[in-house]
Amino acid sequence: MESLDSGKPIRDCELIDIPETIQTIKWHAEAVDKIYDQVAPTGDDAMAMIVREPVGVVAAVLPWNFPLLMLAWKIGPALATGNSVIVKPAEQTSLTALRVTELAAEAGVPRGVLQVLPGDGPSVGEPLGLHPDVDMVSFTGSTETGRRFLRYAADSNLKKVVLECGGKNPAIVLEDAENLEHVAEHVVNAAFWNMGENCSANSRLIVEAGVKDALLERIVARLRDWKTGDPLDPQNHLGALIDDEHRRKVASYLNSKDALVGGKMDDPYCPPTIYDVAHSDTLARDEIFGPVLSVITVATLDEAIEVANDTDYGLTASIFTGSVRKALTMARAVRAGTVTVNCYGEGDSSTPFGGYKQSGFGGRDNGTHAHDQYTELKTIWVDLNDPAEGDNIG
Repeated sequence: MESLDSGKPIRDCELIDIPETIQTIKWHAEAVDKIYDQVAPTGDDAMAMIVREPVGVVAAVLPWNFPLLMLAWKIGPALATGNSVIVKPAEQTSLTALRVTELAAEAGVPRGVLQVLPGDGPSVGEPLGLHPDVDMVSFTGSTETGRRFLRYAADSNLKKVVLECGGKNPAIVLEDAENLEHVAEHVVNAAFWNMGENCSANSRLIVEAGVKDALLERIVARLRDWKTGDPLDPQNHLGALIDDEHRRKVASYLNSKDALVGGKMDDPYCPPTIYDVAHSDTLARDEIFGPVLSVITVATLDEAIEVANDTDYGLTASIFTGSVRKALTMARAVRAGTVTVNCYGEGDSSTPFGGYKQSGFGGRDNGTHAHDQYTELKTIWVDLNDPAEGDNIG
């Protein structure tokens, strides 16, 4: 269902999306009774409790690139903290959300606690954003659409809004990086996994000049194993782009200059494409959301950091170096919500995921930090003075 709906390779659905969806739901379920409230340090005449309460009704607005996994990222912590959830799947990919909701009803989730409302943005997304009885919106998708939900909140009941938006993420490779075969494997996966339709994709390769040619040689060699074609064929690493509108968007960036690899759209598939560009080039600045990697050459570590941060986004970054000191220096200096060292990834269920700048707003997915955004904090202050002794009740 997931592969048919989205064009994702069925091998990814089987090996990544389904197992991680299960793991996410189980992780948050197991965390329900392990998140404690607090007692504040007061004097002997009072007691102060700080408790969490459910926000209420949460609208979870999903993207089309990881329909099932992003569903789990939203409903896992939202249901675990006691909320009711209305899921708006992307209009292109509603099948698995509907099926999971059927399974939830079979599992005993009370009627109305988890609902799915398919439709497009104007007919479903906007009304949810403006509805006075929706207490919170959790949105994953484009930065442009994320801005709209902030406006909807401002124009309605000032509902809470959590946004996980776009990215133009860097993979920084220094000359002292160890094992270029390992680096190439991670760079290829980071740039082209899920057809590059991935907000955390490392679509910018920032590489020191001394190691550039050797690394690109290995990247090109690895790409020979990444076959593009029918998503239902388990032999294919890459499937189809989500729809014709998005195919045209990605195609508009191709053929703008000579590509090192690829560069020509083969309807409905787009092969992995690599360009060698300046960091000011449109290819290196726009979130293309397709299998397009921009290679940017730098001379120093400081220039690499400067180029990495010269973007409107700040979701993820990867750093490859043989020096622990350089790795930690750069990890602190790069403005991104998740920074991986000598690998590509997003962490796991226990680590918060979200971004800086125009990549995120209001909270984080995953980890116990995700539970925080689906709750309200309440202070309960109890006066312990004895009223019979004439003290005022505070």
